[in-house]
Amino acid sequence: MAEFVTLDVRDGIGTIRLSRPPMNALNRQVQGELLEVSRAASDNSDVHAVVVYGGEKVFAAGADIKEMAAMSFGQMTDAIGSLQAGLGAVAAIPKPTVAAITGYALGGGLEVALAADRRIVGDNAKLGVPEVLLGVIPGGGGTQRLARLIGPSKAKDMVFTGRFVGAEEALSIGLVDEVVAPDAVYEAALAWARQFVGGASRALAAAKAAVDEGLDTDLATGLKIEAHVFASLFATEDRAIGMASFLENGPGKATFTGN
Repeated sequence: MAEFVTLDVRDGIGTIRLSRPPMNALNRQVQGELLEVSRAASDNSDVHAVVVYGGEKVFAAGADIKEMAAMSFGQMTDAIGSLQAGLGAVAAIPKPTVAAITGYALGGGLEVALAADRRIVGDNAKLGVPEVLLGVIPGGGGTQRLARLIGPSKAKDMVFTGRFVGAEEALSIGLVDEVVAPDAVYEAALAWARQFVGGASRALAAAKAAVDEGLDTDLATGLKIEAHVFASLFATEDRAIGMASFLENGPGKATFTGN
């Protein structure tokens, strides 16, 4: 059983909860548990969407610096693959995912949030990648996912300065998607996730794969990826159900099976 990261499944939504007080520091154990729990959410057919939540006060204030400070070059060379896999584990979940952020999401904490499809934050949120202030750079996917999300210039500003970004600025630069009161963050994330319960899960997974894989290549290759996953959906029951329902009853009335 995971000690610091849990998966709670209710009404079709899985909540991945980070709970390592006081600041949810992401040590190697937490990274491993994130990977384990993300795989469990991927494999659980009762989970239609996922919320990643750090609690009412903080999302995650970064890596465990005390643990990291003791590591040598050789040790980090061996560990970096696991670090990236753990902090980026949410990105591999083939379902809609949303990070629900209150308080700090810094360093590795922001990298976990960047791996989600959407980010909803409280108006008290502070986001940043302050690793340069420690003499290093983001190593859990931050330089890559941040630049893809907000563009290289804004990403470099955040990485070079290590400064914290408040909720409203984060919204204006596209780092987050919604700002609400801190005590409404989790419910807002659930509300977003709820719309996918009972949806065409294979089509949602295909859409996510087409976007994510397409972003990593050129347009022509991306279009080939899209064509492949589009055609593959014609082997699913949900495609037949959805099209039959549309022809008989109009859009938005299909009852999907997930097959």
